[in-house]
Amino acid sequence: MNKLPLVVTSRIKQFNKEAAAMNTSEEVINSLSVIVRDILTAAQASAKADQRKTVMARDISLLN
Repeated sequence: MNKLPLVVTSRIKQFNKEAAAMNTSEEVINSLSVIVRDILTAAQASAKADQRKTVMARDISLLN
């Protein structure tokens, strides 16, 4: 599986800088990408269970 970041690094860094005047380590980007991958994998399973080939917002759950 491709391990490229699934979040926009510059936007995460910008958000942390503007919202809290903080820097962002590369580990944060990697951790967020792992979380996004997990959420999307679960969403894909939900769509497949409903016999769809489209992942929809209703397939995404942060509280499994």
